[in-house]
Amino acid sequence: MTFNWRVILLLLLVWAPILTNGQANSVTVISLNAVAGLRYNQVRFKVRPGATVRLVLTNADEMSHNLIITQPGAREEVVREALALGEKGPALNYIPASSKILWAIPVVDPGSSKSITFTVPKAEGVYPYVCTFPGHGFVMFGAMYVTEGGMPPIKNDLHIPPVRQATETAGKGNAHSGHSNHPYNPIPPYLYRILMPDAGPAAIAVSLPHNVSYCWDAGVCRLRYAWYGDFLDPVDYWDKKGELYAKVLGTVFYRDKTEFPIRIGDTDSIPQVDFKGYRLIKSYPEFHYRLNGLDVYELILPKADGSGLERTFRIPNATSTIVFIVDPKDGVHYATSAGRFVDNKLVLSPAEAEKFTITMTRVEGARL
Repeated sequence: MTFNWRVILLLLLVWAPILTNGQANSVTVISLNAVAGLRYNQVRFKVRPGATVRLVLTNADEMSHNLIITQPGAREEVVREALALGEKGPALNYIPASSKILWAIPVVDPGSSKSITFTVPKAEGVYPYVCTFPGHGFVMFGAMYVTEGGMPPIKNDLHIPPVRQATETAGKGNAHSGHSNHPYNPIPPYLYRILMPDAGPAAIAVSLPHNVSYCWDAGVCRLRYAWYGDFLDPVDYWDKKGELYAKVLGTVFYRDKTEFPIRIGDTDSIPQVDFKGYRLIKSYPEFHYRLNGLDVYELILPKADGSGLERTFRIPNATSTIVFIVDPKDGVHYATSAGRFVDNKLVLSPAEAEKFTITMTRVEGARL
């Protein structure tokens, strides 16, 4: 038998690039789900340096989420930059302009999926992924390991939330063992977008200095309640199926018992609400919403002695009387910087409504 070496050489020249490209173009598919409790279903995964990856994010939660992959060690910096976007956040999918961001999947609505395809860095390391939707970034994150080797035991993995170290290792139900209520060291003021008792799915829980906290409901644009003492225990919320709400650890001292507190002109008519977002002022959220198309801005601070709240409102374009309704059984004493109280109604002229502060001091022993 004789070999035609020229033919064999020609075949190798033709097929070699095809075989090589087939290997180079193979894609590793990683599927992540955003699930109830501010979690990704996979808290970490491993890929080889230089691999081509298609990352699919499916939102199986009731809240919106995104996913950002950062340079090693840059997660918290990117989260802070995302929070600083304030009212610009929704238009930017809460993705800040940062050189520390490598890839990003924009906001995914509940029941939807989005994906990206990228080439993994050749440098081995731990590349964090995180949701930067407001209030999510310090708790909803994981780790992409770029390595030819293995990953550390999950119970010792410092690149994932500590609560996941416990629950992934010991199983659900032991999340309290050896862990604080939060997977990082929070310094008030800070906020969570999290499901709260006695509020809608768009609740925002805010921890303030002086051990005062409150729940603001973005769905209906109103302060729901406030409490003193410890903030929240979100561990059960994150890690036990069927437990949908974070737990308030302190004592509730105020609860809004009105149908809706702010009225425009006609006090019998509840206005149409439209939440427009918030911006951070020295880390305190100032909420922006519209009532019958009228812009309202609300900034909530703690009283200096921790005995209540100071709510500063700005309604710059009012053309009629503004009425703020209170309920004598809601747990606080009221004082105001403008207007006058008449029969549990604070009445303000358009000029007074441009900026006014309502001080709420808790009533000791009030039963809510």
